[in-house]
Amino acid sequence: MSEPVPSVVTPSPAEPAAEPAAESAAEPTAPSTAGSTPAPAGIDPRGPRFGAALTAVLLVGVLLLGSSPAATALLAVVAAGFALGVAFGVGGTWQGVVFRKVVRPRLAPPTELEDPRPPRFAQLVGLVVTGAGLLLALAGVPGAVPVSAAFALVAAFLNAVFGLCLGCELYLLGVRLRARA
Repeated sequence: MSEPVPSVVTPSPAEPAAEPAAESAAEPTAPSTAGSTPAPAGIDPRGPRFGAALTAVLLVGVLLLGSSPAATALLAVVAAGFALGVAFGVGGTWQGVVFRKVVRPRLAPPTELEDPRPPRFAQLVGLVVTGAGLLLALAGVPGAVPVSAAFALVAAFLNAVFGLCLGCELYLLGVRLRARA
């Protein structure tokens, strides 16, 4: 039986506290605990929160535009950002690039690093929510775009303001359930 995955990875003195340029399939791994799979190198937890704040701003724009074609296009931009997050991890999104190039150099190094797998799963959840809204809008369902944007906005707002990542919590719940099975 494997142990649950910790949501925080503490860097050792020998490890730099820098976020990788972008996550990839060949992610470096941190030392593992006995009996578990190695965790990928940690990421700066402020990056996903910053990305969630930028996403929330875009989602507010979607809601202000209502059910117009511009709202659908803006939701498609948000969904594309989530798709990048699923494919390359949170560091591979446009928000991750802005954080890494503009914001992070102005901040002190993080005191702890976060396992990148829960935020990456959260990107998948965001993609499913926004993608469903887009598909339903293309199928002619009225109000699909603002409804999916509202759901995604709640999650992005909670992450940006309170550090509560709903997708990350779902990931950890899945890990716990698999550990029981």
